[in-house]
Amino acid sequence: MTTLTFCSSMAQRLENFVALRRLSGTDYQSQTRLLVYFDNFLAKEHFDEPCLNREIVQCYLSTLSHLHPRTRYNRFSVVRQFCRYLSRFEPSCYTPDPIGSAKSETSRIPYIFTKTQVQDLLAETANLQPQHSLSPHTYRTLFGLLYTTGLRIGEALALNIKDFYPQSTRLYIREGKFHKSCWIPLSPSTCAILQNYMHKRQNLMLSADNAPLFISLRRSRLHHSTVYQTFCVLLNKCGIHKSKGRGPRIHDLRHTFAVHRLLKWYDDGQDINARLPALATYMGHVGVNSTQIYI
Repeated sequence: MTTLTFCSSMAQRLENFVALRRLSGTDYQSQTRLLVYFDNFLAKEHFDEPCLNREIVQCYLSTLSHLHPRTRYNRFSVVRQFCRYLSRFEPSCYTPDPIGSAKSETSRIPYIFTKTQVQDLLAETANLQPQHSLSPHTYRTLFGLLYTTGLRIGEALALNIKDFYPQSTRLYIREGKFHKSCWIPLSPSTCAILQNYMHKRQNLMLSADNAPLFISLRRSRLHHSTVYQTFCVLLNKCGIHKSKGRGPRIHDLRHTFAVHRLLKWYDDGQDINARLPALATYMGHVGVNSTQIYI
C-alpha cells in the first residue's frame, strides 16, 4: 500500500482525521488520496491559518471545475467531511453546504432480472462445456450465490474454502468493499447447493482451507474476465440481449437481489422504509441513501 503524506499547515489535522476514519474498519486509501490534492493546494497557496475559511475552500472548489462531475463531487465530499471534523476543534471553521450526488448522463441504469430470467440463466449453466466437468456446477453455484445473497462478484471470487461455514449457514467476507469484513447469512437452500458444489469440487481436487472456493478448468481461482465472458454466453442463450451495447452486467444480479427483497417485503405487507436500514447494513452500504435508489 502506498504511503500518502501531507505537507501543508493542516498536515497534522489531516493525519488525525484519516486515522479516525480508519478506526471504522476501512483503509480510507482512496479518500486519503483525494485529501492529498487538497493538501497540496493549501501548501501551494501558502495557507497557514489555524482553521479553514470560506475563501480558501471556495477557491479550491473552483479549481475542480474542469473535472468530470462525479470526480468533482468525490473531491468535494471528502473535503467537506474534513471541514466537519475540523469544526469540532475550531468552531469558526467553514463547512460548505452539501451538494447533490453527481449523476453522469452516461451512468448505467441497473438491469433488474425477472425471476424467470434468473431461473433460465441458472438452468442454462447445465449446457456449459465441457458438460462432465466442474464448470457447469461452478457457474450455477456462483451466479445463484450472487442472486440470493447480493454479493459483489469480486467478493465471491475472493472466497476461500475456509470462508464457508455450513454448520452455521454463513459466509465470511474477509475483505469486501472499503476493505471491510463481514458475515453473510445463507438460506438453507443456498447453503445446501453450496455444500453440494463443495463436495463435487473436493472430489475433483482435494484442497487446503485457504484454497479458492470457485475454481476454473485449470483448477486456479476464477478470473473476473472469464466469468464475464461466460455470463455473456448465458445471456445470449437465454435471449437476454444488451440494450445499445449496455447491460445487463454481473453486478445487476446484486441490484436484482435488492429489488426482489424489497418486493417480497412489500408483498408481505411490511413497511419498506422501516426495513431499509436492515437491507443497507446487509449490503454493506455506508448509509441508507445508497439503498434508497432501489425504491
